[in-house]
Amino acid sequence: MAPLLADSMDIPTQLAQLNQLKDWLDHFRPLSGPVLAELKQRYDVQFTYNSNAIEGNTLTQSETELVLSQGITIGGKTLTEHLEVIGHKAAIDYIETLAQTDTAIGEWEIRQIHNLVTRQIAPTEAGQYRQLDVRAAGTDYHYPPHYLLPELMAAFAEWLTSAVADLHPIAYAAEAHYRFVSIHPFRDGNGRTGRLLMNLLLLKAGFPIVVVTQGRRQAYIEAIVAGQRSQDDGTALLLLIIEAARMALIDTLALITSATDSRTQGQPCYEDVVAFLAQRSDVP
Repeated sequence: MAPLLADSMDIPTQLAQLNQLKDWLDHFRPLSGPVLAELKQRYDVQFTYNSNAIEGNTLTQSETELVLSQGITIGGKTLTEHLEVIGHKAAIDYIETLAQTDTAIGEWEIRQIHNLVTRQIAPTEAGQYRQLDVRAAGTDYHYPPHYLLPELMAAFAEWLTSAVADLHPIAYAAEAHYRFVSIHPFRDGNGRTGRLLMNLLLLKAGFPIVVVTQGRRQAYIEAIVAGQRSQDDGTALLLLIIEAARMALIDTLALITSATDSRTQGQPCYEDVVAFLAQRSDVP
């Protein structure tokens, strides 16, 4: 499989910009308790809402927040949709805990992510590789036959270990996501598991959670399909993940610099960050 980081003058420049934002973020670490709590609440809701919405869940972001914060059931919404919210939140908690360890990411961890996502809606399939052959909905792309999954997932886990030092963390996470969803090891829940796996790798590298938004759903799907139709050229997906990572870093920095103790904690880059944020119209 060809690497996702294709020849492009623009991609290295964009990755360098992400490095600068990440360097600024590192200057504010360790983050204060209130900042961490706010980030946790925001991304539990945003990541869960958008990842589930991409797969067809009709709960809105505000309804997702009510389910998570108050345990409220929303009239007119299915039980499955509520359970998808609860399962995804449990999986976020898991990857955040795992990211703080030195554990290598392999098949067991991936199965556990899938188990948390699906065990309340499909308990007999949770964490279990599919036992039938499938193809991508709406396309003629056939996923690998089910009898090859143990071999393919073992090779994927080996690649995860071997490639971590060779690629930029964003390129590594994007390629891992693409490779995983193209194997499609589970009957259902591959998209959500793949995005959680991608974020586990990013969290381990010190990046904030990256959200592929519902508004970018079509571009995201088309980027994956484009790779599957063109000898695994994942440039389009990589660019989309770079865009999402940039917004995650900017949103995180905007929140951090709003805290009263950030001016002293973030020296010597506090003024640079504030000036950068002031120039952007997309900062909340």
